[in-house]
Amino acid sequence: MHDAGSAGAVGELSGLRQEFYRCLTRRADALFELTDAVLCADGPVRSVAELSLAGEHRRGHGSGYAALARGRVDIDRLRTALAAVSLPRAADGRLVLAVDVTCWLRPEAHTCPQRILCHTYGRGKDQHIMVPGWPYSIVVALESGRHSWTAPLDAVRLAPGDDAASVTARQIRGVVDRLVTAGHWSPGDPEILLVADAGYDGPRLAHVLADLPVVVLVRMRPDRVLRRPAPPLRPGPSPGRPRRHGDEFAFGDPNTWGEPDITLETTTRLYGPALIQAWDRLHPKLTSRTAWTGHTGDLPILDGTVILLQVERLPSGAIPKPVWLWHSRTSLTQTEIDLAWQAFLRRFDIEHTFRMLKQTLGWTTPKLRSPEAADRWTWLLLAACTQLRLARDLTTDLRRPWEKPRPAQRLSPSRIRRGFRNLRPQLACPARVPKPSHPGPGRPAGLPNHRPAARHDVHTVTSANKQKPQRGKKTQSSNPRPRRTG
Repeated sequence: MHDAGSAGAVGELSGLRQEFYRCLTRRADALFELTDAVLCADGPVRSVAELSLAGEHRRGHGSGYAALARGRVDIDRLRTALAAVSLPRAADGRLVLAVDVTCWLRPEAHTCPQRILCHTYGRGKDQHIMVPGWPYSIVVALESGRHSWTAPLDAVRLAPGDDAASVTARQIRGVVDRLVTAGHWSPGDPEILLVADAGYDGPRLAHVLADLPVVVLVRMRPDRVLRRPAPPLRPGPSPGRPRRHGDEFAFGDPNTWGEPDITLETTTRLYGPALIQAWDRLHPKLTSRTAWTGHTGDLPILDGTVILLQVERLPSGAIPKPVWLWHSRTSLTQTEIDLAWQAFLRRFDIEHTFRMLKQTLGWTTPKLRSPEAADRWTWLLLAACTQLRLARDLTTDLRRPWEKPRPAQRLSPSRIRRGFRNLRPQLACPARVPKPSHPGPGRPAGLPNHRPAARHDVHTVTSANKQKPQRGKKTQSSNPRPRRTG
């Protein structure tokens, strides 16, 4: 164990474990030991029942599923506890948040309610498959450097009929409020940077979160078309209504770009020479449809900065494509542009967190029927990830003989997890000793089940347009038109 600052780190980790135990309001002992078993198990979690074989789990093999089905977790209090611990920051000292949706696929679980068709990728090239499951929107805090560490802060399951943009806006608002209450941000500090992928409507998020100290940075599709500011009015009488939008800026047409306001050239270790160009004061042309249907009055002009990132190569060997970013602030300096594209590259660390949850901690392993039980299991694993992050400087590297030695600052969450069992005796373990009991008789052999579980259909979004396409006409173009409206 490291000597410098170890006492304070152990105290913070023990305090989080005690507060986590207080958030478990029913079957707290079983849920707490189930989380410890996840942290101390050997290898990836393959089964909830097999977690009872760990020495930290002192209950029967059926207690795990029983605790997830009948236990209770105070999620609001747990959200506050995760936001109160020390959080990572970017190189310039600001908080950087990343949001994305990951799915718990349940294609054959016909007795599970509230399933939605989740967008996944098939084995073939550019194959998009819709699979029933439970989608979760997860928010994490990022830190500088190339690694797989993030700080999970919130998780919300998307229910049938939910608007992902509205849910994300409420989720980010709640996370920022808790961060301000916990003292992680105060007036005068750099604004919190929110990074998202192309599936999010960045200008709308910036408009909804305009009253918060949040800057939005999102990736845009390469077929988008934005508008420049409207030209100034000419002196004298002008016929008709003044223009609200200027000329087009089409991502796919370099002839419409013009000269960039800022141009940067740098050399990266993984991507080779990189060219960064930025154009100031560009906005999408909004229409009174979809998310803006209920907006009264004139639609807003959401100006921002467009950043184009082009690199020479990718580590995977694939052909690099240009990356278009939209920043919600205008008049950015060269330093801010340089930090923006690097912060977006850190967004991919959340994908490592999803892989850690699914492949190592066994997030999608339990065959749970109710979505409420899935929410409890999700929050148990988020608390486990937070404990692993706080234990980064407290555990030793128990590497395999075929693994290369790595410095303590470069250890992955999986290698930190190997030494958590040796650290656990020094931490607070408020779970009580289980009382001796005997399992119930269960249903007698040969007696059929007279109360079968109800079947639930998968929620699908139907279109209001019932007209069928006419025969002989092409319904989908192989070369889609640029998206000129937001």
